[in-house]
Amino acid sequence: MNWVLFIALSFIWGSSFILMKEGMVTLTPYQVASIRMLSAGLILLPIALKKRKQVQKSSIGLIVLSGLLGSFFPAFLFCIAETKIDSALAGILNALTPICVIIVGTTFFHQKSTKYQVMGVTIGFGGLLLLFLSNGKINFTYLSFAFLVLLATLSYGLNVNMVNKYLLHIPSLNIAAFAFGSLIIPSAIVLWLTGFFQLELNSSRMALSIGASALLGLTGTAIATILFYILLKKAGPIFSSMVTYGIPFVAIFWGWLAGESVTLLQVGCLVIILGGVYISRR
Repeated sequence: MNWVLFIALSFIWGSSFILMKEGMVTLTPYQVASIRMLSAGLILLPIALKKRKQVQKSSIGLIVLSGLLGSFFPAFLFCIAETKIDSALAGILNALTPICVIIVGTTFFHQKSTKYQVMGVTIGFGGLLLLFLSNGKINFTYLSFAFLVLLATLSYGLNVNMVNKYLLHIPSLNIAAFAFGSLIIPSAIVLWLTGFFQLELNSSRMALSIGASALLGLTGTAIATILFYILLKKAGPIFSSMVTYGIPFVAIFWGWLAGESVTLLQVGCLVIILGGVYISRR
């Protein structure tokens, strides 16, 4: 079951970059991220209202914070960063998430990491780094924007450890529903401040961008977050965070469907990465 969730999340989040790119054809990064959060909140709002009595008031603040750290802030950081940096560099930096989980966990949450977990994370990241270095397409021109992705991975690390320590007793669906329900108003405010409601929203090109952003919210945020919290509770913070190592291979899959070649080196890197994931599970 853990590996099924791992593969599903890798595919969903790996496909999110396509929707993000499509959304930013006519919308700003702020608008794409806001629509993503707003659509996720609206789809889960009925569940939040139905389950409101099942969540203790003392946990509401942590759930809202989880929504901010695990989705809201990273959504904006990734959209802004991808206006300047290429997807290869973004993929490498995004894969720092398991390392951030270990660093934040040991530093602030007194979590203990086994030698196999550290070894597996290191091997997996090494395989991913080898994969992107082999492409020779990494551009370090906009380092300040690359730092935004690094901030996003740090935010993921904080959220994963916080949920693992304080919110494991709450059903995954309830966490996601309350977290995203609380983001509806902030997301709507950002859309208003960026002039979204003054745009020609009835044009076909605009409709495609809005639809892609909304689909990103439904699949890459609402559904994926629920699945991730389930995996987090079942397999722990380090294994669940290593989903970021599977994301780049979804991009290779989309490229293969588009007629791009898949090399033996890429397959070899996949074996290295999966080997690291396997070792971390020991």
